[in-house]
Formats: sequence, structure tokens, C-alpha cells
Amino acid sequence: MIYFLLGFMGSGKTHWGRIWAAKHKIAFVDLDEQIEIAERKSVTEIFESKGETYFREVEAKILRNRIFLNDTIVACGGGTPCFHNNMEWMNKHGITVYITSTPDEILRRLNSAGREKRPLLSKLNQAELLFFIEKKLKERQPFYTQARVVLANSRIHEDSFANHVMSLQSILPDA
Repeated sequence: MIYFLLGFMGSGKTHWGRIWAAKHKIAFVDLDEQIEIAERKSVTEIFESKGETYFREVEAKILRNRIFLNDTIVACGGGTPCFHNNMEWMNKHGITVYITSTPDEILRRLNSAGREKRPLLSKLNQAELLFFIEKKLKERQPFYTQARVVLANSRIHEDSFANHVMSLQSILPDA
């Protein structure tokens, strides 16, 4: 089974994905890291040199090439579900998990984790950043809410994956 973790940047997809993969002895893939390896550039450099359209095309291609990985948790980029019918594709090929966070939680995490690695945020002040988060969350919500599982970041723990995600394998007919 492939498990796709979705949510806004800073929602904890990579953090929890690594913890859950280690606990259950399954593979973990960070989609942005795979893009950086394939392109030999950071996400920031790709955005700056080739633009978002190019990035989203590469992202969709690499996402679909990962189908051969069984028993894998894939941490997707925040915008991954919103382009190239990726959400529909992920729902057909695995279990999608939306990790929710409030705008204030995301703001706090982005401030503590460093915004310099995130090209869309590096030049925004606090008020602009909060507005950006709220706006993007609203735009992406119709995609995120198509996920099969929704977990609130504030309530996630080490056993959330087994309790709420892995247990779905046997009852989802098309996963």
C-alpha cells in the first residue's frame, strides 16, 4: 500500500511520515526531495529558474513514477493535490491522509523552522504570511478534503497511523 500525506507546508507531513515509517518498518519518500534529486536543484531554485508550471509538471511525473513502491509513506508538497489531477490519481493508487493545521499553528511552525527554504514565503512579514496561509488554505481545501483520512496535527501521535490509516486497507475497495 502507498500512503500519501497531504497538507499545507509546515503541517507535519515529513515529520510524521518519517516517524510512522520507522515505527512500521516501511519506506518513506519526501516528494520534494525526489524532485530535487531528479532536477539537481532545490525547490527554490526550480521555482526561480523555471517557474511553478514547470515544477508542477515534474512533480506530477515523479509522483506517478513512484507507483512501484509498495508499503511506502509519501510526504507530498503542499500544492501537490491541486494540480494535474494528482488528488484523483493518489486516491486511486493509495490511501490519502490530510494532516490539518490551523493558520496560527502553521505560522508558528514556519517561523520556527525557517522560511528561507520556502520560496513563496521568504520575503513576507508576519501579517502578510498569515494572510498568505489563510488564502492558500482556502484555495486548497477542496482538494485536501478529498482525502480518505483527515487527522488534526494537534491530536496526532505515534500510533495515529496504525489506528486511523493502516486500519483502512481492508475496507477500501479501490485502494
